[in-house]
Amino acid sequence: MTTHDRPTRVHIIGSGLIGASAGMALRAKGFAVSLEDMSPTSAALARDLGAGDLPGPPDADASIDLVVVATPPDVTADVVVAAQRRFPVAVVTDVASVKRIIVDEVAERGGDLARFVGGHPMAGRERSGAISARADLFTGRTWVLTPTDETAPEALTLVRSAAEATGAAVVVLGAGEHDEAVAAVSHLPQIAATVVASRLEELSDTAVELAGQGVRDVTRIAASDAGLWTQILVGNAPAVRAVLDDVIADLQDLSGALAAIARDGSHDLGAPGARAVIAAQLVAGNAGHARIPGKHGQAPTAYGSVIVLVPDEPGQLGRLFNDVGDAGVNLEDLRLDHAHGRPFGLAEVFVLPSVLGHLVESLTERGWRLHV
Repeated sequence: MTTHDRPTRVHIIGSGLIGASAGMALRAKGFAVSLEDMSPTSAALARDLGAGDLPGPPDADASIDLVVVATPPDVTADVVVAAQRRFPVAVVTDVASVKRIIVDEVAERGGDLARFVGGHPMAGRERSGAISARADLFTGRTWVLTPTDETAPEALTLVRSAAEATGAAVVVLGAGEHDEAVAAVSHLPQIAATVVASRLEELSDTAVELAGQGVRDVTRIAASDAGLWTQILVGNAPAVRAVLDDVIADLQDLSGALAAIARDGSHDLGAPGARAVIAAQLVAGNAGHARIPGKHGQAPTAYGSVIVLVPDEPGQLGRLFNDVGDAGVNLEDLRLDHAHGRPFGLAEVFVLPSVLGHLVESLTERGWRLHV
């Protein structure tokens, strides 16, 4: 991207996963990117991986168009205000996953809200640091921008263009609206995954060996950075507590129903009303799951699936993918699991229902063992 007949200059403060990934993506689209980090080693690694140039620009460099603050949330506001003072004509954005508290702190510290556009790329990985960065991290993902009434229109335009250049889809929300939304769709799932995973710590080895894909799906994000997530939850405490209280109420209802059944017995006449409570919560879960967007943000699609036994040998999964493609079938989704104590894995292949029969026939002809 160009500004005033030259490449748009972006300075990224913080060269971790998000900062380095943003640098890689922006450089690929022609932005001139420089880096800065409290850790010289982290900054040098990000540079070596292609995220930007070192050293960063001198203070008061008027050629910097945009500063991206990609630091931990608890210092973001301070870094934003400092960046505005160092680069007095640059627009500043951030990538923290909480927004209201940062806007308030920037204002309290005398920051210029006209040149500040809050941002939150809804992308990440369980692993942190520049070593995990990818230029395509934001492709197809949502990047929320949270301008205030004081934000200059040209500032929002610049940040939007940079976010879109990474391949992200931009959504504009108010800071409070953003925090309430992510409390439900991002922060609460992290808490749920963490709490469920913590229950595994004291289980016997035999019990843990029974874990299947269900518990892996539920606990996948429990491996996320504990220090970072402590900051996120603290920063969005009011919104997270509100949605967490609702979940606690649901769990108490379920616990009460199960306690009644345990007390009265599970026979048909025991604990009247308890089964309805359990069923109602499960049905509500079905309804909520159905609202999660499908591919490309479209309405969710019901897929057909077949389980393929894949030998635990190099190249076998690639062979399966090739055979699915040779059958002329588009792979819509995939779930992998391991067969405990067996020399093969289980690949559940999801396709459109209209082509499932053809795929089963084709894979069978090619020698694959299937469970439909």
